[in-house]
Amino acid sequence: MPRTTRDLLLDAAEQLLDAGGVEAVTLREVGHRSGVSHNAPYKHFRNKEALLAAIAARELRRRRDRLTTALAGTEPPEQVLRRSLQRYAEWAQEYPARFKLIYGRWTTSSDELAEAAHAASAQLLTAVRAAQATGALPPGDPDRLLALLRALAHGAADLALAGHLAPDGKGHADAPGLIDDLLHYLRPA
Repeated sequence: MPRTTRDLLLDAAEQLLDAGGVEAVTLREVGHRSGVSHNAPYKHFRNKEALLAAIAARELRRRRDRLTTALAGTEPPEQVLRRSLQRYAEWAQEYPARFKLIYGRWTTSSDELAEAAHAASAQLLTAVRAAQATGALPPGDPDRLLALLRALAHGAADLALAGHLAPDGKGHADAPGLIDDLLHYLRPA
């Protein structure tokens, strides 16, 4: 599938975000790096917030698509969920600006971002239900169980980014290890 101008703009915006955080992303610089006119970004995004929401939505869709593919495979649902949550924590450390963008406070409304967030969350809920159905996770409200798992994964990733978790230092653990611990503790006896 050929890359659209919008795709090129989002690629450039992601590069700027990864290199310098939200402050580094400007519509003018995104246009410049994409090799399009300085007005071209405004044809696709009404302002910087809309561009940032599109970056966040695209990243959430990527995460959902990876989980969808993994769930369609032959690996047990518990392992798929474990690897997905561990990859989430690793991704947060590899792309801290994207992590902070997606899960930070939003002051603008974006239908695209809301839809992507809902779809990503729904796919995680599918993974939790599948793990519950095999007995790998305890029965109960899958929404609350997902909230617990996400809270640990997110909190552990955030602590690691802030330097408060390290296997041979603070906490004597890393984020993926804590996720593994929680899933082990939740496994029915």
